[in-house]
Amino acid sequence: MIRLFSVSGMVLRNNFNRTFSTSRSCEKLRVAIIGQSSFAGEVYKLLRKDGHTVVGVFTVPDQGAREDPVATTAAADGVPVFKFKSWRKKGVALPEVLEQYKSVNAELNVLPFCSQFIPMEVINAPRHQSICYHPSLLPRHRGASSINWTLMCGDKKAGFSIFWADDGLDTGPILLQKECSVDPDETVDTLYNKFMYPEGIKSMADAVNMVSAGTAPRVPQTEEGATYDPFLNKKELVRLDTERPAEDIHNFIRGLDSSPGAWIMMDGKETKLYGSKRFSGPKPTGTEVAIEGCDRPGVICSHGLVITGSDGKMVSVARLSVEGKFVQAAKYGQAEETRERLELTAEETAVADDLRKTWADILKIDVSDETDFFVAGAGSMDVVRLLEEVKMKSGVELQNEDVFMASKFDDFVQTVVFVSRGGSLKPEFTYDAIKMHVNNMDISFPHQIFINNEFTESSTGRQITSINPADESPICDVARSSPSDVDRAVRAAHEAFTEGEWGKMNARDRGALMFKLADLMDQHKEELATIESIDSGAVYTLALKTHIGMSIDTWRYFAGWCDKIQGKTIPINNARPNRNLTITKREPIGVCGLVTPWNYPLMMLSWKMAACLAAGNTVVIKPAQVSPLTALKFAELAVRAGFPPGVINVVPGSGGECGQAIADHPLVRKLGFTGSTEIGKVIMKSCAESNLKKASLELGGKSPLVIFADCDMDKAVRMGMSSVFFNKGENCIAAGRLFIEESIYDEYLRRIVEEIGKMTIGDPLDRSTQHGPQNHLAHLQKLLEYVDIGVKEGARLVVGGKRVDRPGLYMEPTVLADVEDHMFIAKEESFGPIMVVSKFAEGDVEGVVRRANDTEYGLASGVFTRDVNRALYVSDRLDAGTCFVNTYNKTDVAAPFGGFKQSGFGKDLGEEALNEYLKTKTITFEY
Repeated sequence: MIRLFSVSGMVLRNNFNRTFSTSRSCEKLRVAIIGQSSFAGEVYKLLRKDGHTVVGVFTVPDQGAREDPVATTAAADGVPVFKFKSWRKKGVALPEVLEQYKSVNAELNVLPFCSQFIPMEVINAPRHQSICYHPSLLPRHRGASSINWTLMCGDKKAGFSIFWADDGLDTGPILLQKECSVDPDETVDTLYNKFMYPEGIKSMADAVNMVSAGTAPRVPQTEEGATYDPFLNKKELVRLDTERPAEDIHNFIRGLDSSPGAWIMMDGKETKLYGSKRFSGPKPTGTEVAIEGCDRPGVICSHGLVITGSDGKMVSVARLSVEGKFVQAAKYGQAEETRERLELTAEETAVADDLRKTWADILKIDVSDETDFFVAGAGSMDVVRLLEEVKMKSGVELQNEDVFMASKFDDFVQTVVFVSRGGSLKPEFTYDAIKMHVNNMDISFPHQIFINNEFTESSTGRQITSINPADESPICDVARSSPSDVDRAVRAAHEAFTEGEWGKMNARDRGALMFKLADLMDQHKEELATIESIDSGAVYTLALKTHIGMSIDTWRYFAGWCDKIQGKTIPINNARPNRNLTITKREPIGVCGLVTPWNYPLMMLSWKMAACLAAGNTVVIKPAQVSPLTALKFAELAVRAGFPPGVINVVPGSGGECGQAIADHPLVRKLGFTGSTEIGKVIMKSCAESNLKKASLELGGKSPLVIFADCDMDKAVRMGMSSVFFNKGENCIAAGRLFIEESIYDEYLRRIVEEIGKMTIGDPLDRSTQHGPQNHLAHLQKLLEYVDIGVKEGARLVVGGKRVDRPGLYMEPTVLADVEDHMFIAKEESFGPIMVVSKFAEGDVEGVVRRANDTEYGLASGVFTRDVNRALYVSDRLDAGTCFVNTYNKTDVAAPFGGFKQSGFGKDLGEEALNEYLKTKTITFEY
């Protein structure tokens, strides 16, 4: 006799390396289906579609008014349905049951899912005997709870077997097997829905077709590695032993997640545990709860219930059933939150009526407001069906846990209506916010390290004070990351990439998350621009348009790239007489470290991170020590957009400590850096010495701007001003040296001084301000020193050169003229509002190009002339990554950006930026 069981699995492999086409000509069989559930119903449909005749369906009796799905489906087609409470009595087959079974004259019994004992007289009766489905890779996990034990034992592979029934317990010869990888947080439901249900149905049909074609194998099972696991129908078998390592605790809980549920005695109450995840990081603070039989208390915190295993590692549990009542674990012990009861509109009442019919159709009972979905007998597949019906009828998308938390019909309707009106069922994301009223608005932002979707203090407790450069007043203290914090962030990112939801996410879904994040940034753009302004000194109007506006554009641009990253097919020479095919795949690199500067805090984050995430990587970013606040606000928005834990991690701190720890970390596989050439060299060395990590560097610049006498003078003056003074000169592509043709040299300088006189210097939040404060005091002091050096070397100070006499870190827009090639200021960038001007001889195109290129930097360049031939000639010969012709600072998210020589290598923006965060794999097939 044989007993069959439940199902589950995931990632396909046929152990017998067979393929079978259902279109192949073969004998059509008379099939008896013995079993139950929607799984059996779908197998029934597929067998009929393949042309086989289902001569009878043998299933269980109705549960109250609820008929099994396979019986309902078969009866609708006029197929005979037999409902037996039992097939035997005291081990002997019941004669009346055998008689009814034999009346259908089946040629093959198909047992897709069966909870009854089937006599051998039935198993061996058909000409082709019987084939059965079992939800494990036999001979491992024989028994009635095999899928649960697969997870409880921590197996890395799951799958199913279709075998020929014999008189043993799941011991018959194997017909076929298919297997899948098991993710660390898989549950019975996820395995079942993603693999075992769809693949099991198809494979049962394939197996029948193999039998009919005479190609079905019978591979004897080996006893090597065989296990017999007990049926989990006794309460003591599902009680959690907390005196085990955390990994074992996690596996035990997730293996019982759907039913019957692992349980403990917590605070003297029987408590079932659902939604287990491995927990990394320091032990959280919260409310301690007593767990019977464990000398380590559990902790109720924002993560839920955190249980510490015998090895000191931890597990978090999301949901509890305390004496039969479901509760979010994070809210255990708190006063129950109650939403105000919603009065339904006529349209919502109609939806509720439809939902009542859906419940009644699923449960096969009359449904009242007090009907409990699970008490009425619903199982995991019923939850899947209910959620699909809700989505179809109301447009509302719910999760499995939402049904558990609102299992009574009236509560469920209230939940659906609440979500349809824009409500959120997700726990509110909270953190220790800095709140201010500034720029005529209320703003709030984080000030802690961001790891694994949580804001926490640094491991050392050290802090950095963020200063407002407009008046040098402190804004707030920001947590200062240590190397151990960086390590924690990198490991969170690594887990998210290798084992988390992000690594399994479809590219298009990844893009949808990025679009949603961009929309949230757009909704908060005034707040982001205000934070950027007080933290970095950016003029608010410029921050709104460029710092924030271009950031939003960048995220939307790269969100569109997510599902367009693709490889190639390549013709190669065949290994005759066989043939070959070569393809390439573009794959994410893994954990990427980003170190960004202080001049455009959010924009530089976006330029790098958007491409990085579009490619499928995870990231740890160190924002500039002096301007970290918009990066932390961005992290908050990423959580609200729905980014999974660990994908984005923000570790504010010093470059020498925190940035160096990222560069040295062995799990970081790519580092993107924007900053000085000097630090870029240090980082490149660290990348090489640590693990030869890939690097892209956007470094210093001394960008030449050549202005010929035939230029449009008005435009050349306007753009020359912008090329130097845009963002108060704190601009990586700022024109570091202007070359003016001799005949217009004096006029050009006069016009520049005139325009500087019109500039409004002041509070960056004032809408009329054009020129704000420098980012921080040390930088302002270096700029003043830079001017002093230039004057001492013989440059002529035309205007400016001093700190503005007012509170704050303001510097006068400055012009240094008559600069010779040998001078310090001709070679080194200021990174501030200092125009360095040289003249060149009339018509000396070759000479000025040679002088412009006489630098180790090559980030950007520019030329102004009305002569198209000259413009093409000069732009072709200027040795820089970007060349502007009759314009300047015109960057765009679709145009690649990056430098030559000691200005670095690699690109931000445009399609080329994706290459920095992808690796190419070549795969060659022979056939």
